[in-house]
Amino acid sequence: MTNNQSVLAWIKEMTELVKPDNTVWIDGTEEQANELRAQAEATGEIEALNQEKLPGCYLHRTAINDVARVEHRTFICTKKKEDVGPTNNWMESSEAYATLSKIFDGSMKGRTMYVIPYSMGPVGSPFAKAGIELTDSIYVVLNMLIMTRVGKNVLDVLGDSNDFVRGLHSKAQLDEENRYICHFPEDNTIWSVNSGYGGNVLLGKKCFALRIASYQGKNEGWMAEHMLILGIENPQGEVKYIAAAFPSACGKTNLAMLIPPEFYAKKGYKVWCVGDDIAWIRIGEDGRLWAVNPEAGFFGVAPGTNVKSNPNALASTRQGTIFTNVVHNLDDNTVWWEGLDKNPPKNAVNWKGEPWDCTDGSKGAHPNSRFTAPAINCPCISSEFNNGTGVPLSAIVFGGRRAKTAPLVYQARDWEHGVFVGSIMASETTAAATGAVGVVRRDPMAMLPFCGYHMGDYFGHWLEMGKKLGDKAPKIFNVNWFRTDDEGHFIWPGFGDNMRVLMWILGRCAGEADAVETAIGYEPKPEDIETEGLDINTDTIAELLHVDSELWKDEAKGIREFYAKFGDHLPKELYDQLDGLESRL
Repeated sequence: MTNNQSVLAWIKEMTELVKPDNTVWIDGTEEQANELRAQAEATGEIEALNQEKLPGCYLHRTAINDVARVEHRTFICTKKKEDVGPTNNWMESSEAYATLSKIFDGSMKGRTMYVIPYSMGPVGSPFAKAGIELTDSIYVVLNMLIMTRVGKNVLDVLGDSNDFVRGLHSKAQLDEENRYICHFPEDNTIWSVNSGYGGNVLLGKKCFALRIASYQGKNEGWMAEHMLILGIENPQGEVKYIAAAFPSACGKTNLAMLIPPEFYAKKGYKVWCVGDDIAWIRIGEDGRLWAVNPEAGFFGVAPGTNVKSNPNALASTRQGTIFTNVVHNLDDNTVWWEGLDKNPPKNAVNWKGEPWDCTDGSKGAHPNSRFTAPAINCPCISSEFNNGTGVPLSAIVFGGRRAKTAPLVYQARDWEHGVFVGSIMASETTAAATGAVGVVRRDPMAMLPFCGYHMGDYFGHWLEMGKKLGDKAPKIFNVNWFRTDDEGHFIWPGFGDNMRVLMWILGRCAGEADAVETAIGYEPKPEDIETEGLDINTDTIAELLHVDSELWKDEAKGIREFYAKFGDHLPKELYDQLDGLESRL
């Protein structure tokens, strides 16, 4: 499929290491994909679901010890520890290659190795980057066909270039003790072994599109961010775009596929999803920031996804989707998960493959069970989804889950202050997460697990981008949908009504909305958040916007402790911002 000598030499070297019986190149055709599905069905790796109700959909179960990303087995491997920083696990590159080579040696004996040439971003776009993943898992191949753009055209565009990300994956023995997900940013390389779970083995996703790409972006002058991208279209047909970063369990996918409240829908407003998880962002020829979603699919968490919480995500799973670790409803050969509806199936198999009785109190689907769905299935997918030049960003939004500290929304004073606001992002743990409630977990720009180099240098890269953008930089905001009253109930309704806050944000970007200055940034006047159709008055909005200076003084102490981790890599500008916050408080 290619005469690229760099590609062929690398594949030859990896083949000699893993020793597969056969090698199959993945060409991206439907004929080949159908053959692979048939093979995977024959071995039980996947099961075909009801083709009338769920055309082209399949069920897969991972090993019971292999159900999520494993951060403690995920490494950034470089020559010097200093380059990786305090928030990543580090292994010295040559040591990592030596350790993993022993595990990979002969790991594909008796198996077929699949060669997947894929593009992150529309093939041939100025944003796009090529990768090749070698794997012994048909499940990985079928997921990569959904999540990325796969085929010979990727190799055609690559030509003779050596600029591709080298990905090697083997299920090996699925041995937990020898599970490694290793990234070599200096070598454009990812090695993943002894896992079959998507987040560890679909190497185009977090591994390439964030950990490797963030390092590439720093060196090449662009940004790889853990951000959704959405567009809001006004009744005149103009669309403005927002990128937003949230830690997990903060409603990111719901916001990406937001359905406008009736008040806005009747006026003719629409919301379009460009991406739900990752944004690659560059400065365009016009000097503004432009963003693309490098992925082609959604790798979504199933539990809790339903007609009320996210009808667009649910609709995206209705065809061509792979469901992983959900309940198998044997009565009609469909799938179910907790939070889908209140009718659990009576005759069913749980995510472990065991007969399941919904009345025994056990969970049928794994809490991290997934769907891999083509983005083009989404009813609100943007017409710009495949546009290789991306969409121009008016605003960047950060958010977290805070019961009392952060107000509903505030605007950063300028780009530098906005980088500070992103760097202090945090969420409070819920009981479900850790058993400890209200512990503040910092997750700067929602990138803590995904930044491929020293996070202090990452903040510096953000500041550099701001200098290049000057007055063309998008405005930066922080939101918090999770403020609670004294009984612990959420005050703000969330979901589609979050659009009311986004409308104030876009009003600020257009110079049309008022704001009040506070110690932490600019806030709306309570009457500037549209409440028509809500059971909320301006007094409640005022409560949601209240800035408690005592809580923020505690917050500032926590930020100073967090910053101390980064030593002399933390840009002085951020300490200056922290000093400024403390003096205003």
